[in-house]
Amino acid sequence: MGSSGNGMAGGEALSAREWYAWELAYRRQESGLTLVQLAELCLYEQSYLHRLERGQRLGTVQAAAALDKVYGTGELLVRLWYLAKREAKERPFVGLAPLEAVAAGIQEYAAGAVPDLLQTRAYAEEQVRAARTGSPEQVQARVAGRLARQERLSGPDPVHYRALIDEAALRARARDPQTWTGQLEHLIEAAQLPDVSLHVVPFAAGPRHLPGSLELIYLPQGRTIAYARSSCGHHVAEDPEDVEPLRHAYDLLRDTALTPAESLTFLHTLLNEHIGSGRAKDIAP
Repeated sequence: MGSSGNGMAGGEALSAREWYAWELAYRRQESGLTLVQLAELCLYEQSYLHRLERGQRLGTVQAAAALDKVYGTGELLVRLWYLAKREAKERPFVGLAPLEAVAAGIQEYAAGAVPDLLQTRAYAEEQVRAARTGSPEQVQARVAGRLARQERLSGPDPVHYRALIDEAALRARARDPQTWTGQLEHLIEAAQLPDVSLHVVPFAAGPRHLPGSLELIYLPQGRTIAYARSSCGHHVAEDPEDVEPLRHAYDLLRDTALTPAESLTFLHTLLNEHIGSGRAKDIAP
């Protein structure tokens, strides 16, 4: 491994992912193989191997093992792959806002609460306060940040946004009745925006294909970032091998959801039930 390190320009420290990509390109150069010849030897597509060498994707550990076999490098590439994979998991998450700001499309599934991008200020404040973390100033800053992200839905260049909202999130309501009335009215308004597709996933849909909430952010360059949240924490996936199963699970869940028209009717019914129950309490003896 040490001999190949001499070729790193300027002695700059590379990330594990960059190191892995550099090593792949270096080993092929040393072997004298073309991408076409390498593809025939390891049974992976030429374009796939090219993207691995350029660091555009990490690929699978099986591909790393196949390349180790071709180059006779023992487990070098597999070990570098695991380093790059661990590095990606440990890298600090910069947040959704910078990604959403440049997104070409956003798809989301909300399991336990109304999605951040569709929350009213009052509902967002209630949700942030419920987490019981941070000072009042920090709570307001988080709410303001959440509301600022919503400009992608109504600004001059709105992103196409598809939201799947679990019925459980809608039945949970807000603690304050007026807050919940405002939130339902806001959802009804948002559902009628030209670039918003809103689906309710009813209880009758059966088992969910996702363990928690999920946001898929489609970037202009063709990349997709997946941000999954559950009671166990959050997970960010960038490589197609990790993103694709989540996309597939999202599509399966969308197939079980109500259509946008049915969802709008559902929301109207929910609002009428909520307002009706409030009036009943007001006139109760």
